[in-house]
Amino acid sequence: MCAHASTRDAPAVCRRPGNLPAELNRFIGRGPELAEVDALMRGARLVTLTGPGGVGKTRLALRAAAAAKDRFHDGVWLVDLSVLRDPELLGHAAAEALGLADRTTRTPREALAEHLAGLESLLVLDTCEHLVEACADLVAELLRRAPRLRVLATSRQPLRVCGEHSFTVPPLPVAQDCGRPVADAVELFVERARAVVPGLTVNDRERARIAELCRRLDGIPLALELAAGRMRALSVEQLLERLDDRFRLLTGGSRSAQPHHRALRTAIGWSHELCSPAERLLWARLSVFAGGFDLEAAEYVCACVELPAQDVLDVVGELVAKSIAVREEGPAGVRYRLLDTVREYGANWLAVTGDAERVQRRHRDWYLGLATWGEVDWFGPRQVEVAARIERDFPNMRVALEYSLTTPDEAHLCQYMAGTLWFYWVGCGRLAEGLHWLTRALEVDGRHYRARAKALWVAGYVAILRGETVRATDLLHECEARALHEGDPVAAAYALHRLGCLALVTDDMARAEELIREALHEYRAMGELNSNVIMAQNELAMAVAFQGRLDEAVALCDDVREVCRDHGERWALAYALYVLGHSAWASGDLPRARALVRECLDISHSFRDLVGIVLAVELLAQVTEGEGHAGEAAVLLGAASRIWNTVGLPLFGCRHFKGPHVLCEQRLRARLGESAYEEAFARGRSLGLDDVVAGAGQRRGGPQRPPDPERAPAADQEGIPAQYGGEPAVSPPTGTAD
Repeated sequence: MCAHASTRDAPAVCRRPGNLPAELNRFIGRGPELAEVDALMRGARLVTLTGPGGVGKTRLALRAAAAAKDRFHDGVWLVDLSVLRDPELLGHAAAEALGLADRTTRTPREALAEHLAGLESLLVLDTCEHLVEACADLVAELLRRAPRLRVLATSRQPLRVCGEHSFTVPPLPVAQDCGRPVADAVELFVERARAVVPGLTVNDRERARIAELCRRLDGIPLALELAAGRMRALSVEQLLERLDDRFRLLTGGSRSAQPHHRALRTAIGWSHELCSPAERLLWARLSVFAGGFDLEAAEYVCACVELPAQDVLDVVGELVAKSIAVREEGPAGVRYRLLDTVREYGANWLAVTGDAERVQRRHRDWYLGLATWGEVDWFGPRQVEVAARIERDFPNMRVALEYSLTTPDEAHLCQYMAGTLWFYWVGCGRLAEGLHWLTRALEVDGRHYRARAKALWVAGYVAILRGETVRATDLLHECEARALHEGDPVAAAYALHRLGCLALVTDDMARAEELIREALHEYRAMGELNSNVIMAQNELAMAVAFQGRLDEAVALCDDVREVCRDHGERWALAYALYVLGHSAWASGDLPRARALVRECLDISHSFRDLVGIVLAVELLAQVTEGEGHAGEAAVLLGAASRIWNTVGLPLFGCRHFKGPHVLCEQRLRARLGESAYEEAFARGRSLGLDDVVAGAGQRRGGPQRPPDPERAPAADQEGIPAQYGGEPAVSPPTGTAD
């Protein structure tokens, strides 16, 4: 298995960790620039690629980072900032890119710095210019606290951090000293033109005309690609003729503007002028989207009298054909996006039309509706689909939340939306960001009580899971008091339920049982049935099991399994399986315990629910120790230790969760000896999350014979399991000692 921490003794086949995207089309030219950037990266810890929009900073950075990945044992990680607008979320975005869950009492920025402190990694921060001060502060702190970290940034201006080396990315060369065209710009244009005109042939005369076009567009890659997109309808000669017209029309601006900016503005403006009125209108309206969008969203947000919803598909197709919009196909189907510079141009036109406010409101309404749909469908068979849909559209969710928060008299919609997304904050590893939005929303005293009440109990729930028990207590008591004052039984029941959860993780099991039973009674009286209600029964089962009443806990969870089977619920089912697995383990039925916990682990992993995953890994370690596989159990404890670092307080600081862990560790140290235990534990800590889950499913046969207490500890040692990167266990030699 490939470790996500620095493990130089890993097998040669191990892939370097990281998240660089695969290239979608061929990278052309840039040999000298790549060599210079590589040389800078070898000597400097911060290299910033600067230049105007569309000059190719991102593509060059990604190619340079990919070429250098073998020098970074702990991975090359891309943080795409193009869709991020709030500088306060910079730490969240970076931690998310590195796969760090945000269920922790530390800020994401602190967690990021601590994670990178001992690693040899390259961080690629792409599109920093709109967050330049926040990026500069973050980079300075990370470089100071992580001595082996290097950063490659792209920005339209330097970060101005101590030790920064800037490299200005030039356009593609379009002429040699002798005046003949250089091949790279021409090759780029021809390559992209063939994508829209398959089989396109270029003779010497046309190549010379293409070279002229490249010179007129100053070799800016985005300008060349936009021009190539027009080859579906125009010849190269027609492109040049129309470009002449656009130069006369669009170069009347500031004479002090940089030539590259004028050329890019000309290229985009020229593409804009060549669009039909409907295409221009849609281009402007699509600029409200952050990141990608699907056709249904575009039809709702952008439709108007001049552009009926039924016409949006055809117009989007034309924008794709003209290289204004980019079509992307993935597991969820076709989505679209605008390049950053193209989006900026469209946003300027939208502002000129005076229609920006209405389109932004429709954008907010669409994603508010999507959040509501997600909450409703979360309790059903489409949970994984819901999680994936919200994840894909989360940049747009952020824009919608921000719009509601900063629009007068609409803060209640931010409270409602942040509360409605509870399933995403809790079930999909977004606790810290969820609490960020909930806190901001609650700072504004909205006029709608029910929206505020929902935000209060959701914020309390999130705070519990982050280990912020004092904060959770304040939030939940406020929710309870307001609910009683307003006569709102729903909010009162949810506050009661989450206060029971608070008692559960603070070791007051009798109080937890009392409060959760009362909440369940209220839920039933109101006819409330959803994933929260099912989780209440799971949490009641935990409280009962920790008080020694295993049969009652099993009965409660068997009932949960029936309800989940009827409704197709999976997320809450995982926690029922955890309690059932715990009960089977406590009763000595290890095969059943393993099967239940393995299923729990698989479900939690499908949602990236770190709490569910780490609880399952902890219990699986205890089951594995009971089966006699000491080395494997120690690896699992090490893996759980690393996951807890990203979840928050290990085992919630609760003695009922912690007791079996301590006993398991003591037994493993006794069986393996200190050195072998520490080696296996360290191997577990080095594993990435996916490796842990995959390895935990690879069994090495049936349970081993329990160790003979009369044998020396050294004779009982087993190797690190092969599925975790070690050697298979070797039986001790037999001889006269036997």
